[in-house]
Amino acid sequence: MTPETVVGLLASPERLRVVAALVLGATSIAELTEATGLDAKAVGKALRKLEDGGLVGPGYRLRAEVLTELAKAAAPGEQADDHGYGDSDPRTEALLRTFVKDGRLVGMPAQRGRRRVLLEHLVQSFEPGVRYPEKEVNVIVRAWCEGGTADYVAVRRYLIDEGLLTRGEGEYWRSGGWLDVLPED
Repeated sequence: MTPETVVGLLASPERLRVVAALVLGATSIAELTEATGLDAKAVGKALRKLEDGGLVGPGYRLRAEVLTELAKAAAPGEQADDHGYGDSDPRTEALLRTFVKDGRLVGMPAQRGRRRVLLEHLVQSFEPGVRYPEKEVNVIVRAWCEGGTADYVAVRRYLIDEGLLTRGEGEYWRSGGWLDVLPED
């Protein structure tokens, strides 16, 4: 939802009064009618518009998270991380900006395709051709997960399941992911 959409939704005095009443705890048409001073028809019309716009959810619940997200997006913030994909792959860059902050995983995408892209980025922490003991793999993956919601054991398992790391005889090695190949002279 764009800031313009929210401003448009709140531009009507009736809808603004309904939102204010929802913020103050109104949970029914009767309570909204009483709190806003509007008749039931006007309240219903305002609610439909707010629901259609995505600002009000089921049960006359104001979706405050929408306002929070917009406020965060509008706030002057820190420079976004640059993961090196920039103009060559803007979708990957956008995905990584969502899930990787300051070199740390802040979450894992639920969608497998998006998770695969993230894991292909993360596996670059492992040097091709090098065999790692499990403790070292845990240190590397744990460093990625520190301070976020992703569990390092689950991330390690995803790396193996996606064929990006292989495990055998107590060692792990990189078996997939992108490789930077330098042209031969």
